[in-house]
Amino acid sequence: MSTESQKNYLDEIVLPDGIVKQIEEVVRRKRLNKEQKEKLEQEVKKKYANSKFEPGEALGIIAAQSISEPATQMTMRTYHFAGSAGVKVTYGLPRLIEIFDAKRSPEIPVMTLYMKREFNNRDVTKKIAEEMIEKTVFDVIKKISINVGEDEIILEPQDLKRLGTIAKAIKGSSIKGLSVKERAKEISVKVEGEVLTKDLNKIKEKIMEIYVSGIKGVSNAVVRKEGEDWIINTIGSNLEEVIKIKEIDENKSITNDTHEMNRVFGIEATRSTIMNEAMKTMQEQGLDVDIRHIMLVGDIMTWSGVVKSIGRYGVAGSKTSILARAAFEETIKHLVKASVRNEVDNFDGIFENVMIGQVIPSGTGMFDLIAKFEKEESK
Repeated sequence: MSTESQKNYLDEIVLPDGIVKQIEEVVRRKRLNKEQKEKLEQEVKKKYANSKFEPGEALGIIAAQSISEPATQMTMRTYHFAGSAGVKVTYGLPRLIEIFDAKRSPEIPVMTLYMKREFNNRDVTKKIAEEMIEKTVFDVIKKISINVGEDEIILEPQDLKRLGTIAKAIKGSSIKGLSVKERAKEISVKVEGEVLTKDLNKIKEKIMEIYVSGIKGVSNAVVRKEGEDWIINTIGSNLEEVIKIKEIDENKSITNDTHEMNRVFGIEATRSTIMNEAMKTMQEQGLDVDIRHIMLVGDIMTWSGVVKSIGRYGVAGSKTSILARAAFEETIKHLVKASVRNEVDNFDGIFENVMIGQVIPSGTGMFDLIAKFEKEESK
């Protein structure tokens, strides 16, 4: 294509309003002149033209191949140590499976928390991180002993100021039949009725697990600086409670648990989380996958308003085509269910048409040609 014809082709391209606004914003911010603005528009139009797909292109198949082929190169078991916490975070293929299978809870849930501008400093961030870590009775006592003769468990706190808090936590626990008394430097927990020594040990173990302070589910927190922002990375996730802390910026803070993002922030935030987590996992392995393929998967998983997995109980299992469902997994089950329900397959998709040897409704197969011939004149 000559330079002139290419220019004419680009002039005919109409950019979406969103991209036009972004160009205007860049022109304003960078203070570009008319010539520079035109050059920017031409470059954006070139990128836009290359990004378009032709009618009838099998986008789903291309996206599946573009993600799956690089994913076969991923290490089967890969972990990443999160900062100085020394706690391993799942990456690689196991993490990709977690994302696309929409697991109810990741193997290692992680939150990334940002501070509000007025609290964005090291001291405040460190204080919030320390207070955030979940503490049980085990974490705040110095010594625990059993007085078998009195059926009594005695606890010595590390900090005497916490004596009342610990006693209150034990009183409010779900363990029944306990009589809690505060003494000068210890807490006495008496078990009502006659109990065996082994039962006292079981009750002692339960007492050690009672929640005292912090945020439930957060087992560790690491403070780090990224550019101008002080960030808290946590092992364990409870975003609903964390965003109630006034110093935390709820507009930027996230978790890698897609279902929790959905509960707290809604389906659009979940879609973004799926895309960001999948891209991050790919990039950690040095794999270059176009973001649009990941976006398509994110859209498919969340378009209905709930998070669906890519599998027999999610996207693949809810296809309208009987043969497409049967081709994926549990063939007999799908065929029997379809026959009982008197379902009909309209052969609108690719898989079912390939199975029976018909032309697929994609590419040149998505339309029919009708030819009109002139009648031959009678001789």
